[in-house]
Amino acid sequence: MSDQILVVDDEAVLRANLVRFLDRSGHAVVGVGSAEEALERLASSDFAVVITDLKMPGMGGEGLLRHVTANHPETLVLVITAYASLESAIEALRHGAQDYLLKPLSLDEVARKVERLLEVRVLEQRVARLRREVHQRYEVDGIVAASASMQSVLDVVRKAAGTRTSVLVEGESGTGKELVARALHEQSPWSDKDFIAVNLAAQPRELVDATLFGHEKGAFTGAAGGREGVFRAAHGGTVFLDELAELPPDVQVKLLRVLENREVLPLGADRAVPVDFRLVAATNKPLKAEVDAGRFREDLYFRVEVLRLLVPPLRDRPDDVTELAKRLVARHAKRQRRNPPRINHEVLRALRAYAWPGNVRELSNVLERAVLLCDGDWIELSDLPSDVAGIAPPPDVFDLKTALASFERQHIARVLAACEGDKNVAAERLGVHLATLYRHMERLGIE
Repeated sequence: MSDQILVVDDEAVLRANLVRFLDRSGHAVVGVGSAEEALERLASSDFAVVITDLKMPGMGGEGLLRHVTANHPETLVLVITAYASLESAIEALRHGAQDYLLKPLSLDEVARKVERLLEVRVLEQRVARLRREVHQRYEVDGIVAASASMQSVLDVVRKAAGTRTSVLVEGESGTGKELVARALHEQSPWSDKDFIAVNLAAQPRELVDATLFGHEKGAFTGAAGGREGVFRAAHGGTVFLDELAELPPDVQVKLLRVLENREVLPLGADRAVPVDFRLVAATNKPLKAEVDAGRFREDLYFRVEVLRLLVPPLRDRPDDVTELAKRLVARHAKRQRRNPPRINHEVLRALRAYAWPGNVRELSNVLERAVLLCDGDWIELSDLPSDVAGIAPPPDVFDLKTALASFERQHIARVLAACEGDKNVAAERLGVHLATLYRHMERLGIE
């Protein structure tokens, strides 16, 4: 849309003066004498701002305002009225006008309000563009709910989105817990506020406190400047704490205080700062088990688990695999700058039958590889890893020892994928010592 301004006024002298003034101020301006002429201009051109008198013969400014609000939502309206008719200007604001000017007009006031509206419009366009980009991204990477289990999750998301209730999202790695958190935020009344995500497992232990709660300048050695902290930065919006089970015990105490008092005391500060945010936390470890093991505070657990959402693993929702596969193939094809290949029925059957220990993240990696390797317009079984495709080597190649080794290699690789390469966690799940896992990996040629 251009930055043209449309001036609508039946008083020819006033209209001419406005057009001349705005033109000299560097704006592209069109002047018309009636609302009906304005409709014709709006039908053929885009305008950033419409400046219209409210009292005119025929349709009048009120009718023009209703038309612009309904048909040109990106166009901002500045109404002109006499002081005696101030109530009509206030009524116009209720019906979608952005501001008003009182007669007799001050050209300085006109310039100030026009510039302000143009600045507002630029900001609104920027926000709209960012929202479109976010929605496009999450339309591809977003939540697929063909299965009954995921439809239940989204039903709860819709019901909880409009509240400030703390939500705990549990599920295996790669199931899409952050997408659920973002859905809660995007469907909430404060979706225009910030959504700030922090992966606690990726934060250096000594910096978690400052990251979450902030600090004052000089609060500790090396603190050359102050830091706002996540909770203050997300004021009015949503804080997403991923891998909550990794939160150090001393920081758990501080988080509990923030949730109870709704105020943050930055490191080195003398006075607490009020905060308003919605907390969504996630973990791939059952948090109740962490409480029972003494690694997580029970009182904090009850604060964050007001509402609990369990995102089911992909192996339990094969109905979602087909739609996910189509979206992921389209996304990877776009990134690789090629037309998206189609997925044949044998491939879809194989994808639905596979256990997906790495969940959606593993599915995405497999399909990125398939899009890269496929030669024609179709993804074939040969484009998938052999364990995903379910392709077994010829029977005469495998004696029992070799077959067992192959199964062992695939099983360990799947467990490692599910644990995101964390060998300590993988060894624990496999029920072996870490040194034993390393020996198996070396023997089986697993990197």
